[in-house]
Amino acid sequence: MDPVTRLGVVGCGLMGSGIAEVAARNGLDVLVAEATHDAAEAGRRRLTASLDQGVRRGKLSEEQRDQALARLSFTHDLGDMADRQFVIEAVAENRDIKTDVIQALDKAVEDPAAILATNTSSIPIIDLAVATERPAQIIGMHFFNPVPVQQLVELIPALTTAEETVARTRHLTQQLGKQAIQASDRSGFVVNALLVPYLLSAVRMVEAGSAVPDDIDRGMELGCAHPMGPLRLLDLIGLDTAQAVAESMYEEFKEPLYAPPALLRRMVAAGHLGRKSGRGFYTYAA
Repeated sequence: MDPVTRLGVVGCGLMGSGIAEVAARNGLDVLVAEATHDAAEAGRRRLTASLDQGVRRGKLSEEQRDQALARLSFTHDLGDMADRQFVIEAVAENRDIKTDVIQALDKAVEDPAAILATNTSSIPIIDLAVATERPAQIIGMHFFNPVPVQQLVELIPALTTAEETVARTRHLTQQLGKQAIQASDRSGFVVNALLVPYLLSAVRMVEAGSAVPDDIDRGMELGCAHPMGPLRLLDLIGLDTAQAVAESMYEEFKEPLYAPPALLRRMVAAGHLGRKSGRGFYTYAA
């Protein structure tokens, strides 16, 4: 199977910048799209800072950093994605926003065989696939944060996704140095279907006054050998993202364990989103 050489990434937040960085470090020509010129320039700075940090930590050489930067280009016009063989959208975890982006890419990308992947953690892939003229080339490709470190990618074909699309996406995953598992097109897929109830249970323990966050986290880290406790993990994921995933899963299954606790909703409303806002279950230095 011919490798992907021209990759598009839409969105340059935590997930999009991580995907773009991994692709550029593995030899792909990567075009990153953001909503505005200023956002695209901010994305460029974020990626450059991450690659510089990789040099400081000894993860890559200065030459490797410079080569990766040379493979990255930025735009605020989705029309520039016309020549891409494969595009991954990594915008906000919102069904309407993702649908708009996928529909715009469907029109912009000229090759009808090009694949459009969505980095969603909970939204049904079929909802995005049927909004396009290429439902056979739409697939879920769920990366995990931080992308340069985490090795897993969940592949989620919709009912309409062609087998060739699945095979090409699996091959791209290998090009990126990642490992793939395949999941059914159900909200939460494999990992979040197991993880989200656990995380929400930890929030409910805090809400009920059963234990304080540090004791809950240390209990799971020391007692179950988890590398990070559930509340620290929620702060890393982002409480708003966790709420959106939980709401999507609850909408589909109506299982009480998937319903976001009141405490989580209040924290999101207050802007206490975790690391990215400087405050969640813990407080973080700027």
